[in-house]
Amino acid sequence: MNDIAEVSRSKGWFSTLIKRPFGLAAVLLLIGAVLAYGGTILMLNGGSSYYILSALAVLASAVLLFMGRREGAWLYAAMLIATFAWALWEVGLDGWQLMPRIIGPAVIGLWFLLPSTRRALTPGKAASWIEGKPRWSVLAVTVLAALIGVALHQTRQFPDNPIYQRGMTKASAATGMPPQAMTGAGDEWPVYGGDKAGTRFSQLSDITPENVEKLEKIWTYRAGVTPQGKRSSIQAVPIIIGNRFYFCTSINEVVALDSTTGKEIWRYDPKVNWRQVAHPVCRGVAYFKSAGDPASACSERIIGGTIDARLFALDARTGRPCQDFGTDGQISLLEGMGEVAPGYYYVSSAPTIVRGRIVVGGWVADGQYWGEPSGVIRAFDAVTGKLSWAFDIGRPDRTGLPPEGEHYTRSTPNSWSVMSADEDLGLVYAPMGNATPDYYGPHRRPFDEKYSSGVVAIDAETGKDRWFFQTTHHDIWDYDVASQPTLIDLPDGAGGVRRALIQPTKRAEVFVLDRATGEPIFDVEEVPVPQDGAAPGERLAPTQPYSVGMPSFRGRDLVESDMWGITPLDQMMCRIFYRTARYDGPMTPAGLTTWIQYPGYTGGSNWGSISVNPDRMLMTINVNHVANRNHLMPRDEADRIGLRPLPDGSGNVGGPVAQANTPYAASIASFLGPLGIPCQAPPFGTMSAVDLTTGKLVWTQKIGTSRGSGPLGIAVPFAIPMGSPNVGGSLNTRGGLSFIAATSDSHIRAFETASGRLLWRADLPAGGASTPISYRGEDGRQFIAIAASGSAGLGGTRGDHVVAYALSPK
Repeated sequence: MNDIAEVSRSKGWFSTLIKRPFGLAAVLLLIGAVLAYGGTILMLNGGSSYYILSALAVLASAVLLFMGRREGAWLYAAMLIATFAWALWEVGLDGWQLMPRIIGPAVIGLWFLLPSTRRALTPGKAASWIEGKPRWSVLAVTVLAALIGVALHQTRQFPDNPIYQRGMTKASAATGMPPQAMTGAGDEWPVYGGDKAGTRFSQLSDITPENVEKLEKIWTYRAGVTPQGKRSSIQAVPIIIGNRFYFCTSINEVVALDSTTGKEIWRYDPKVNWRQVAHPVCRGVAYFKSAGDPASACSERIIGGTIDARLFALDARTGRPCQDFGTDGQISLLEGMGEVAPGYYYVSSAPTIVRGRIVVGGWVADGQYWGEPSGVIRAFDAVTGKLSWAFDIGRPDRTGLPPEGEHYTRSTPNSWSVMSADEDLGLVYAPMGNATPDYYGPHRRPFDEKYSSGVVAIDAETGKDRWFFQTTHHDIWDYDVASQPTLIDLPDGAGGVRRALIQPTKRAEVFVLDRATGEPIFDVEEVPVPQDGAAPGERLAPTQPYSVGMPSFRGRDLVESDMWGITPLDQMMCRIFYRTARYDGPMTPAGLTTWIQYPGYTGGSNWGSISVNPDRMLMTINVNHVANRNHLMPRDEADRIGLRPLPDGSGNVGGPVAQANTPYAASIASFLGPLGIPCQAPPFGTMSAVDLTTGKLVWTQKIGTSRGSGPLGIAVPFAIPMGSPNVGGSLNTRGGLSFIAATSDSHIRAFETASGRLLWRADLPAGGASTPISYRGEDGRQFIAIAASGSAGLGGTRGDHVVAYALSPK
């Protein structure tokens, strides 16, 4: 009988054992171990102690579950309530911030509520005591913890957001400025930026806040595939002349369409050597009308550049090369440049036409080596293609071609983005990059330092500079000025106007200058910046210019609680990444130890620039909020891993760059977590409006949704507003609307300019990594058009489309 009883007891023990929730316990044990490991590292580096405390609770809960004790469930519940309170204390009621802190633990908590889990657990004395209390008491404790968390959050001190440094105001009514001060495009869109001032403003007003929701897609054009078999990516901003719609593809094909119907009229292929460039791009073409016989060939011409460094002129009517321009309608931009490896120098932006001259800068590969091609800016006769002048900062005494055996000064700051021009003043305004390579600078010469990372005003007749304003001193952050300067006349308070230039920057500082003199109109202050952590041999600027008279769009300085993720685990890793990197706020120096750069190399503001509404004196700006996590590496380390200048200049912005002929290479990357999403919390992109008479913020809001992006590169199908990274610009119209695409979610949007209200949104066939334009079709309707082909950097849907919208015919 004793043997039988023993067997019975053994079977009972085994039956009880196999019913225990080992799966849940094992999951908790694994999660607890990861939290304990990461939490220890985080705490040792000065970070939050929450993760190690939660690890202890989770591990203890796992042990109790292995024992079949219901106290394990109650311990986890207590941890969950404490987590809820802690999360509300850290981030308040910010839903995106609460998500990684609460959702994961809560989902696991549901496992405890399964009947199979509850049946498998035996209550001990502690559990029996808790379960003897009224059920509402648990809810009361949870609510009390939440209220305490929210209340304590109000006592936390966070860095100020400089977007509010000038305060806020409401949009004013029309300013009543004199007619000559009104700028923008009319029935046509004849220039990349709408006008030579780069206002991206349309005087058309048929589409209004009242009827914008009735916009319909009128036509779509497909550019087709490139020789590589890829869709012909289009970042170009089209131009409209008469009823012709002109744009370029990534391999510099120029296409002319009927602007009302979208039907192709002609297409020109310059037959570029596309194999030389890893990521070809063309952002626009230019238009020139000569003073000769309007009926003659090439009296109106389209000017474009190529990725193999040529400049060509086409008859705007037929698309045939203009035979009077250079040789067979083209000139080489490599003349006078010396040795240039394929892919290291070309024209990526639309040329600027001023006083009968074509003014071009050039894209130069980032970060490859000291000694790369010159950043010379040149002007060519728009009819003959002959060189008019060259602005070579290393040889200011020489404005022509270098003598035989010489070349333009190498590795000088370049101007790769779009320029602006003031015909009355006879000035062309060039946004300037920094001298290559980007993240180390003791080798730079005095003239490099003088003209790096700013905006220069050049005499359109002589090529001599009139003034220069620097937006970043001794730039070792790749803060080249990517945005086209915008020219606008501002009221001077005495009934007249002040001729202004607005220069957005990757730093997200917006400088407002007198465009005749370069002097600031809104206050600029030199502010001391961090000095610790620079690479040996580096020399740092002690101060940097801050536009304190305008809002700054850089976002508030990052703190540990800004770190983000999908789950507590990847969020914890981002907090570790943050704590183990150098970060002293904006302008933290590049160095051998990992540093966080915020804003990152995409900005702030990039080549999309700003748009303005001169009727209301409003500026609209879209910016990115994504940091970088970078480090320099000694030359011997770079040599060991085979990091050398690339043959085609590719891989030049994000990723490792050789910086050859200097002591250090650089590893440059967006600040991403283990799941490939940004380590900082949303929003990653915003759009804002500023009153240009006061410098005060009018409104700001997120732009973009979650659609088209996601963890591990997996695009999610749902669109939750979060503010996404953006590439492209905005359009303002006299109808009181601001149009923008730019985000990876493949939408184009219309906001009310005065209030920021979203009034219309339409699906695009691909991401609109461009800037919308507006024009009047032959049928009398106002059109809104945009290139929609996506962006490799943003992800999302790719395509080869150009799309036009208008109101239905009456």
